Amino acid sequence: MSTTPEYAAPGAQAASGKTFFGQPRGLATLFFTEMWERFSYYGMRALLILFMTAATTGENPGLGLDVSTAAAVYGLYTGLVYLLALPGGWVADNLWGQRKAVYVGGWLIAAGHFSLAVPTTTTFYAGLVLIVLGTGLLKPNVSTMVADLYPEGGAARDAGFSIFYMGINLGALIGPLLCSFLGEGYNWHWGFSAAGFGMVLGLIQFKRGGGLLGDAGQLKTHTTEAELTTKARSFFGAFFGIAATLGLFGWLVARGVIPLTLTQIATALGSSILLIVLIYFAYILLLGGHTREEKKRLVVILWLFVFAAIFWSGFEQAGSSLNLFAQNLTDRNVFGWLMPAGFLQSVNAGFIIIFAPVFASLWVWLSSRNANPSIPLKFAFGLVGLAAGFFVIAWGAANATAASPVSPAWLIVMYFLHTMGELALSPVGLSSITKLAPKGRVGQMMGIWFVATALGTLVAGLVAGSLETLAPFALFRTVATLLAAASIVALLLSPAVNKLMGHVD
Repeated sequence: MSTTPEYAAPGAQAASGKTFFGQPRGLATLFFTEMWERFSYYGMRALLILFMTAATTGENPGLGLDVSTAAAVYGLYTGLVYLLALPGGWVADNLWGQRKAVYVGGWLIAAGHFSLAVPTTTTFYAGLVLIVLGTGLLKPNVSTMVADLYPEGGAARDAGFSIFYMGINLGALIGPLLCSFLGEGYNWHWGFSAAGFGMVLGLIQFKRGGGLLGDAGQLKTHTTEAELTTKARSFFGAFFGIAATLGLFGWLVARGVIPLTLTQIATALGSSILLIVLIYFAYILLLGGHTREEKKRLVVILWLFVFAAIFWSGFEQAGSSLNLFAQNLTDRNVFGWLMPAGFLQSVNAGFIIIFAPVFASLWVWLSSRNANPSIPLKFAFGLVGLAAGFFVIAWGAANATAASPVSPAWLIVMYFLHTMGELALSPVGLSSITKLAPKGRVGQMMGIWFVATALGTLVAGLVAGSLETLAPFALFRTVATLLAAASIVALLLSPAVNKLMGHVD
């Protein structure tokens, strides 16, 4: 810790003068809350598809699902995690405040992981539902609280978020290591339990450090108590009504009354999300009452939405098809010890911790020389990095067999290229949305970004399901080719898209 802050907001320090890396001490509370939540999320994610596809017999039995079904479950789970950030943000803004939403969401996440630790099929799916609900409440709102610590904005907020994002990646680095060590090496349910205990640790320190947050995350509204009660009753009545309907639908599908597979359901959900987004943009462009300049920028947001969804549909193969490749076709023998496949899930987070400051300095250096790439060009660079990574792993997978697995170096190089792509695209995504969105639609456009991530992760699961019928080499080569085509389109059209942005940098 430092006691001589470079960026700390005026008056943000505690009376003792102590700070957290030169920032308000409340940032430490949110840093460790997010770190432990990401520990639990990525730790469990490293086990998820491996557990679902593991045989139901043996020393460490799994669910015994085929790859197609397991990948559909994975896609639905990861897609809904991001999709429910929309109602989660609404609840915090209108009913509870961010602080209560984070606390309740955290306990739902912990309960979900402990539910996964109980070895039954029913508790497994119940656990996934609880984690989806909890993450929808926690994920968008803990970031909002970070912003609340810096009401003046500016460099102080930028520095605070830089430290906060380090917590995200620290959790994503440690979680797969510990949970995979326990889950793959001993018992899947020990790994799920470790994820739950991590979330509980985050909640304990969140509660104990609440006094450092000041007013950050408290509900800010002029609505009366009676109006809040009415609004809450209407929202939760509708929410639980929808949940009950979906639960009945799921039960009927499981019983065979409705003849649908999970893959068909996931595909239908993805198509529905895309159709709704297109209808929404058509409405606001034609009937939204926006100026010509605003309409141009809305077209840019739609363009970025499409390419962000394409990016995440490839990038999120990490927890599904690439995790299966690490388990089945990668030589994980390290001096006689079989390294858990989930360990390789930490490589991306490690690279981000190393290279994020490098990229931040690079953009500043280029900007000082009026050479900073445009937002559309950075998106294109992100797709180039992703495509290059998939070409590498397709090359590595070409001759991989269970009897002759390939070196982990193929995956490490691929993850390095994927990280370069992520650092070119992801950090500028939310920032660009806030710059491009018309006044009065910033919140809606931020929601659109979450929907792009949800759609991409859902598609990633469906693509991974192709391993049921395709060899890994064929799958990775197809993904690489499609991403390369998308990156070429993005590169060629980036100047035209940049013109639509006007004076937005």
